[in-house]
Amino acid sequence: MIRFGQDLCGNLEAACRREWLETNGLGGFASSTLPGINTRRYHGLLVAATKPPVGRLVLLSKLEETVLIDGRAFDLCSNQYQGVVHPKGFQYLKQFRLEPFPIFTFEVQGVQIEKTVFMVQGENTTVVQYEMQSAGEARAVLLELRPLLAFRDYHSLTHENRAIDGTVSAQPGLASISPYQGLPTLHLSQDAATVETTANWYRNFNYEAERERGLDHTEDLFNPCVLHFDLGTLKRATVIASTERRDIARAALYKQNELSRRRQIGMSSPVEDSFVKDLSKAASNYIVSRGDKKTVIAGYPWFSDWGRDTMIALPGLTLPNRRFEVARSILETFAHHVDRGMLPNVFPDVGETPEYNTVDATLWFFEALRSYLSYTGDLQFVGSLYGVLTDIINWHLRGTRFGIKVDASCLLYSGEPGVQLTWMDAKVGDWVVTPRRGNAVEIQALWYNALCIMEDLAQRLGDENGRKRYNGLATLVRWSFNRMLWNDKGGYLYDVVNTGVPDASIRPNQIFAVSLPYTMLRPERAKLVVDVVQQHLLTPYGLRTLAPNDPQYRGRYTGDPHSRDGAYHQGTVWPWLMGPFITAFIKVNGGSQAARQQAETWLSPLKDHLADAGLGHISEIFDGDYPHRPVGCIAQAWSVAEILRATVEEVYGIRPVPKGPVEGAIEIRSLAPSLPPVARRRATN
Repeated sequence: MIRFGQDLCGNLEAACRREWLETNGLGGFASSTLPGINTRRYHGLLVAATKPPVGRLVLLSKLEETVLIDGRAFDLCSNQYQGVVHPKGFQYLKQFRLEPFPIFTFEVQGVQIEKTVFMVQGENTTVVQYEMQSAGEARAVLLELRPLLAFRDYHSLTHENRAIDGTVSAQPGLASISPYQGLPTLHLSQDAATVETTANWYRNFNYEAERERGLDHTEDLFNPCVLHFDLGTLKRATVIASTERRDIARAALYKQNELSRRRQIGMSSPVEDSFVKDLSKAASNYIVSRGDKKTVIAGYPWFSDWGRDTMIALPGLTLPNRRFEVARSILETFAHHVDRGMLPNVFPDVGETPEYNTVDATLWFFEALRSYLSYTGDLQFVGSLYGVLTDIINWHLRGTRFGIKVDASCLLYSGEPGVQLTWMDAKVGDWVVTPRRGNAVEIQALWYNALCIMEDLAQRLGDENGRKRYNGLATLVRWSFNRMLWNDKGGYLYDVVNTGVPDASIRPNQIFAVSLPYTMLRPERAKLVVDVVQQHLLTPYGLRTLAPNDPQYRGRYTGDPHSRDGAYHQGTVWPWLMGPFITAFIKVNGGSQAARQQAETWLSPLKDHLADAGLGHISEIFDGDYPHRPVGCIAQAWSVAEILRATVEEVYGIRPVPKGPVEGAIEIRSLAPSLPPVARRRATN
């Protein structure tokens, strides 16, 4: 449980830095800051995914809250306007806790009110409840709630207009609003004593985070009505905001179901460790529906499901917690969309055509399948995709989009002018910040890994010709890789080689040549790579994307889009890279107890980070320079996934190992006897 007292809640800067997040398993969410000041265009009480997991619309921005105690009004809400915060309801916020929902405790004139916010799984539905814990000496306590509507795409902003239809369709326990044709109706189920129609605009809300990002940051919101509750008599007030009609009498059941569901998630933790349990709970928020299958939201609040992010995050999000059916569903989703030997990188918010603009998502697909197979022994499923995998290899050999093709050295070349294909994919207008055209180091590591995985699958499936083919290709790749990408002078790997001068920039991409299951490096070279990465790139929150002594290094991720994208992979710290770094570090140190203890020490700052920025989550990125301010998305799938995987598999040593000669017999057990004993678990489908 995360808990903050009045000292932090009353500190506006510290409180606004911390953001809560509720999700619904569809890609929709609710989110804001501790004091309730919306600092982002993405903040809202109901951000609905109308075409799950995309088509996201901010419908209900917030509820303006006023409590009347013996006729005297006190605002519990807070808003940022130009140069002023008004009202200042945060002054009454005595406590915030995440248990497991966001729970806010206000105290005014001896009256204590507890507010709870949660979303219903599988629905575009948010429940907000107010409960009077103590009335003090008050004789009458009333509550007024003013819904403020945005009704727009979550990347956009709303301004006062005459096109809006402010009509409120009211019936007992339900108020419905359809402000714009073609957009969903917002249904407000509630137990209010009365519903008063207003039709007012609230103008010039300032979103500070958007201003800092160099974007438009003012918005007008529409108030269609006021909900009046007698809190003193009923002790509780409830609003269910949904795109569907909901019965207010079911609010308690919704809450109980959510508590039960989240309790089950906590019980799925593979080890009795509070950090692992917290990450397991966080992981569930990124797994969402796409049709009748599952996919992964790359990050909240603004990313959708990306192929690269999904394949990297899948093992950590699903396998340690034994969510094998979910993992298989995700793999099926993306396998279905393979085209010309490529996995889609982006499913757009608008339209149905995926974008195939990545060289590595497809290669991470192989590693995700390998990891799935190692946990489940489900050769039948993985074998059913053998044809798809074979076709992918063939496309890479003969060439596919964007110049992706195996060259004469058997290394995998990629790149064309104006495109960015690796995970370092920032682009501003026509400026590709890190083009990395040629033979990028991690792409070769992934390519070799994929070939070795295919060799293993061919052997298991009885394809002897295939086994020999993949073995031969892997042998050539390993020879060329060591000959062309090893930097003898520096004692580490080049980042990219092509026909020009090799790129000797010290970047974290080389760590994958050590961390992936199949490696091309001799032990002494692997150790040198880890040492260089540790010396130049390791921070308390992950790896820098470029060494600080490089002329291109940018230590602060700030300013307008041009400035931020210019720093995105030029020094900015990425937490997800801590996962492969820890894997590589423990590998080159022989899996020793000392290495695992060191890894656990390195993870300590990320444990503390769960109480900062996106509460209960790990941020997308941090500044490269001290004090490493969290920036970017407040909650990132692969950040959570890779830290969870590394903690379970590397620190605790809980990994799948074969159990006997029977195909598919897998046991999940601890390979770290010096740590507290962990019950052995058998993985079944």
